[in-house]
Amino acid sequence: MIFNSLEFSIFFLVFFLLYWFIFNSNVKIQNLLLLISSYFFYAWWDWRFLFLIVGSSVLNYILGILIERTSNLKYRRMLVYTGLLQGIGGLAYFKYFNFFITSFNEVFQSLDINGNLQTLNIIIPLGISFFTFRTISYVLDIDSGKIKATRDWIVFFNYISFFPTLISGPIDKAKSFIPQLKKQRVFNYDQAIDGMRQILWGLFKKIVIADNCAAITNPIFNNYQELPGSSLLLGAFIYTIQIYADFSGYSDMAIGFSRLIGFNVTKNFDYPFFAQNIADFWRKWHISLTAWMTEYVFTPFSFLFRDLGKIGLILAILINFTIIGIWHGANWTYVLFGFIHGLYFIPLVLSGKLNKKKIIAKDTLFPSYRETLNVLGTFTLVMLTMVLFRANTIGHAFYYFNGLFSKSLFSVPDIPSAKFMTLITFLFIVLMFIIEWIGRKQEHAIANISLKWNTPMRWVFYYALILSVFWFGGQEQQFIYLQF
Repeated sequence: MIFNSLEFSIFFLVFFLLYWFIFNSNVKIQNLLLLISSYFFYAWWDWRFLFLIVGSSVLNYILGILIERTSNLKYRRMLVYTGLLQGIGGLAYFKYFNFFITSFNEVFQSLDINGNLQTLNIIIPLGISFFTFRTISYVLDIDSGKIKATRDWIVFFNYISFFPTLISGPIDKAKSFIPQLKKQRVFNYDQAIDGMRQILWGLFKKIVIADNCAAITNPIFNNYQELPGSSLLLGAFIYTIQIYADFSGYSDMAIGFSRLIGFNVTKNFDYPFFAQNIADFWRKWHISLTAWMTEYVFTPFSFLFRDLGKIGLILAILINFTIIGIWHGANWTYVLFGFIHGLYFIPLVLSGKLNKKKIIAKDTLFPSYRETLNVLGTFTLVMLTMVLFRANTIGHAFYYFNGLFSKSLFSVPDIPSAKFMTLITFLFIVLMFIIEWIGRKQEHAIANISLKWNTPMRWVFYYALILSVFWFGGQEQQFIYLQF
């Protein structure tokens, strides 16, 4: 059941009516309805994994209370490590067990050792990376005194399984989300309307941009050995747009659906393709993951390596981004993806510009020449690593780069997909960038972009987006980040 499906539309409509028109007077019953609905939403994929998410919720609910109660440091450490072991151990088993086995086999084979260990037929639970990070941060925040353990199990279980953000984020912290579950929620018409605008923009990015981009990138990446470098450059460029439109489109819809039921969740994208350096990019891309990793991985390591000066800071960054790469999946391509992004930070660290935030075109409509070059340079660095992100193996990525940086890079691209839809997709990409540039100072691109227009113009704009979804929507593709 994905956001752009008929099944979800029916599910959400029924939930919405019950939530606001039947159970709106009692927040506890609302929370119970929300929990049942979240479990139904998750069970739609595979009911067997409900035991995993419920079991994880039960354990960490109890651990949170026990950690807060105990003053015995050794016992407290044991409780915290139990929570970490359950979370990280679950990830290690479901996402990485076969990866470890395969990697060990490859090492043994390279040493001419017969170590053919067998892999297991493991199904990765949907959204495990996202809800596991919620449980880990909850335990760590209680241990550090940042939050109090909640005694209301329905509230806590909802925090872990909140269906709009359950399977692909954003990753909310307990400190900001649990208080929203505890208080009475009142339907806010303006917030709901803006939530619907954000859902519409997310649908447009997903169905019109990302799904049509997939029709271009899939044939290129599947037949890269037969195509000129210019086509491979086109594939890398379009895939970078695709993954942004796909994931940010999901986040927009998740935030929009959350607002419709009275919740404000973490903003996950802040127009990252207008970033002027790689640090600025990661402040704007998958913000909830970046913030989580900064707090629970980078900060502890930077403190550990503080005596090493800039070398220690670089080490902390490399470890942080390598883990970010591994978080995405059990493949060496993701490990290398994260490590390279860590390397990108080194010039900023050495020049002392790591924490300098730049606001593009602060008081003007258009960026300066220098800002434009910075944006294009940052986009190029990100685009090159997206080849690794899309490739099946490092060897695949290596041969792709080999073809990309060949003499044929300067030839006319051979486009294996339909030429007309490729042109239409390019036009829609340009339109997306124009709208996002105009709305770059808002919470989402069309938050206020049309509010100053007269009513007929505003509705023409909305209907144009809606009609484009139906007329120009690409063949339905799974959300990319569902696999993580």
